[in-house]
Amino acid sequence: MKKDNKVVIYWLLTGCILIFIMVIVGGITRLTHSGLSISNYKLISGTIPPMNTVEWNEAFDLYKQYPEYQKLNYNMNLDEFKNIYFWEWIHRVIGRFIGLVFIIPFLYFLIRKRLTKSTIKKAIILLIMGGFQGFLGWYMVKSGLVDRPDVSHYRLAAHLTTAFLTFAYTFWVALDLIFPDKKVIEKKFRNFIRISLVVLIVQIIYGAFVAGLDAGWIHNNWPFMNEGKLIHETVYTEQNPTYLNFIEGKSGVQFVHRTLAYVVVIFILSIWYKAKQMTLTTLQTKGINGLLIMVGIQFLLGVLTLIYAVPVWLGVLHQVGAFILLSAMIFTLHRFSK
Repeated sequence: MKKDNKVVIYWLLTGCILIFIMVIVGGITRLTHSGLSISNYKLISGTIPPMNTVEWNEAFDLYKQYPEYQKLNYNMNLDEFKNIYFWEWIHRVIGRFIGLVFIIPFLYFLIRKRLTKSTIKKAIILLIMGGFQGFLGWYMVKSGLVDRPDVSHYRLAAHLTTAFLTFAYTFWVALDLIFPDKKVIEKKFRNFIRISLVVLIVQIIYGAFVAGLDAGWIHNNWPFMNEGKLIHETVYTEQNPTYLNFIEGKSGVQFVHRTLAYVVVIFILSIWYKAKQMTLTTLQTKGINGLLIMVGIQFLLGVLTLIYAVPVWLGVLHQVGAFILLSAMIFTLHRFSK
């Protein structure tokens, strides 16, 4: 049997799809403020939700011991608790399922010698990234169970960004197997795409900062922040010292995220313009066109999400847009790699 065959590719692409679903559910969990509803972590028994009234009351009583209930949700009833519990529970279950989907087929392929040495190394990296992603999820939730009724936006950003990077690397490994023969390209252009990818990842991190600080619920205007101002005074006065405004201040973080949106658009327009001067393959052209279309859609979703003060459906669509835009960037970079 040939190594790294279609079954291995399907396995990797299935992992990509599951991570995509995981990110969507994670976005809903965040936007519905459901992430702290399960305050304990049980790897095996936690897979089964409360099954009767007694168990539901026990879970609710446990939730009542922590800051989110005591400071924010003290009027919540059991039915309302069940709603937020559901999203966090399904988020954790999908995470466990992804782990099984990666580990079990990997061991099977390993035993049956269906993987090349190169793919084995890449798969081990993927398993490490997946395990680290799970640890970051626990580490993030832990930050909201001490004094403040919310998770650290730094830990949220680490958790979300690791999910995006795990997807990106899984997709890259799959592309390596789908397209084993790579075309020699112009290195400067490839490096420019790499820089654009880094800028996009920084923008994704700041998107997580905005979500973690609930910074999308202020300055709900565009193109100005408020009162006809491109830069609201709170951007640089909310925190002290000043630099903290841009990593911990709601106005400052939103300003950076808004500004980086223009930067991402400029980089992708530059990629498109530079590519017009080159002779491209069909797949390279599709990658460039996909990037151009997705950055336009994502920019529009960002504006609408801001103007309408982050309704759940728009917030989720905006996160999905970021995911697809990253996919298009990874595909394009791969098609211009040796």
